[in-house]
Amino acid sequence: MKPKTLHYQCDGGQSSGSSSPSPPHSPPRYASKGRRKLRSKPHYYLPLRELFVGGFNFRFSFRHMVLLPLLYISGLIMCVGPFSSFGGQPSPPGSLYRSHRMYHLLRRHIQSDNSSAIQMASVWKYKRLKERKPCSNSTASQLHVGMQAAELINKDATTYLIVDANGGLNQQRSAICNAVAVAGLLNAILVIPRFEFHNVWKDSSKFGDIYDEDHFIAALDGHVKVVKELPEALMQRYDYNISNIPNFHVQALSTANYYLGEVLPVLQRERVLRLSPFANRLAMNVPPEIQFLRCLANYEALRFSSPILTFARSLVSQMIEKSSRDNGKYVSVHLRFEEDMVAFSCCVYDGGEAEKVDMDSIRERGWRKKFKLKEHLISPSLNRVNGKCPLTPLEVGMMLRGMGFDNNTSIYLASGKLYKPERYLAPLQEMFPLLHTKESLATPDELAPFMEYSSRMAALDYMVCLLSEVFVTTQGGNFPHFLMGHRRFLYNGHAKTIKPDKRKLAILMDDRIKLSWREFKEHMGVMLAESDRKGLMVPRIRRFNRKTSVYTYPLPECRCLQKPHNTNTTDNKYMLDQLFESVR
Repeated sequence: MKPKTLHYQCDGGQSSGSSSPSPPHSPPRYASKGRRKLRSKPHYYLPLRELFVGGFNFRFSFRHMVLLPLLYISGLIMCVGPFSSFGGQPSPPGSLYRSHRMYHLLRRHIQSDNSSAIQMASVWKYKRLKERKPCSNSTASQLHVGMQAAELINKDATTYLIVDANGGLNQQRSAICNAVAVAGLLNAILVIPRFEFHNVWKDSSKFGDIYDEDHFIAALDGHVKVVKELPEALMQRYDYNISNIPNFHVQALSTANYYLGEVLPVLQRERVLRLSPFANRLAMNVPPEIQFLRCLANYEALRFSSPILTFARSLVSQMIEKSSRDNGKYVSVHLRFEEDMVAFSCCVYDGGEAEKVDMDSIRERGWRKKFKLKEHLISPSLNRVNGKCPLTPLEVGMMLRGMGFDNNTSIYLASGKLYKPERYLAPLQEMFPLLHTKESLATPDELAPFMEYSSRMAALDYMVCLLSEVFVTTQGGNFPHFLMGHRRFLYNGHAKTIKPDKRKLAILMDDRIKLSWREFKEHMGVMLAESDRKGLMVPRIRRFNRKTSVYTYPLPECRCLQKPHNTNTTDNKYMLDQLFESVR
């Protein structure tokens, strides 16, 4: 039976993927040249003069009389929707948070329904297997030739590159990988990247606190030389203060030619150069030998530090043990309902005036007057219908139960400190009693060394999600982008990821459309199938013409780095041993 057709339409597009407080995002996808040409402009694009004056020459037909009121009403909804309550007009479906009311209506049916449970062994039915190939000599030779060319350009003196990586865990990871690529491009020695402190993430961790420095240096040996600090002579030249070193402000998504033409001459003159900030400063479309360095840094050189890996192994082992009913397979959910994320989204939930006071205070502390600027329009209703609001735990639970995951499914919740967890987490725990977090799996003493460091906590979540059978992303951002790419890399191009259409979900969670539980499940089944279909779609990568992120879609460029193992297995214990071999 087909899902019930909805009679309300707030937005006909697909989910936007939403914003995150840890930018930047991957470069946008562009339409391919092979697509059909756009149709000629329809009649409603005619000049207004022809529409209104055209009545005298019979151009103003009956269809215009029908169209104009519809255009007026749709524009009124988009522009006045957030303020419609003042005029007594009902808000369009999906523009207000009413999921808690929907849950109240369907709760009895959800609790009694385990009839359409998904078998965890079947979620891999779309998995595609491709033969792993070793790195070809052509890649290595191209890299060698490229480095020789850079060496001829930059042969007069040894040069050093310093980068300041800003943002959260995976934004910093992006900056590190890009720094390795740029150092190889410019034939410069890379100094271990520095991490900037930000008042939102509040993490003072250094590189060595999160990653294994010695492994990073060794893995890149022969490709890019990395040192832990500048030579004494150079430090003395700048009074032992890194801030005194000349800083080059690189344009966002700069090309390889930009670095060779603009940055390299300055680097040759100064011998040492600082690039700060360095988030998203290298284009995705770079020569293959430089792209290879990104792959090498991301999947070989960047290994979490021993304390993180040891603790993460313990968490993964516990999740496998607690998922024995499904042969050690579990679902991981990346939930972005922390108070800073809720505040940044400018979305409104069901907390009333107290919630408004909380969010205004958090925005003031974290972003000062940014949200008070005239050009920063806050429109909670528009954000919701556009799929930009973080999903609540309740919404995630209803979605997964609707998709067929029963209440015996083991779920790992990857998240920071949730906003009012005592209120918002309870429904999810009711729908999925086997819900686990870092805090529930570990003792306070085990967590103590990580608690005050958001990036280290995120690294633990990253590893547990990496080995889950199903990964659910709810808000976009660097964490899911890197994780989806890493899972594709590990599992030969595809791993089960659920990425919901949040625009449609906002409407389906509105109690005013009066969906039954059966109808809601049908819509969730369609959404799951569409998520699977999109998960199989791999962008076509033409040589020197990559538009998508290599961190989200690492193949084919990174394929040669995949380690050989039994590609027909999805056994988490096997992958656990492979990934945590260094901490045995």
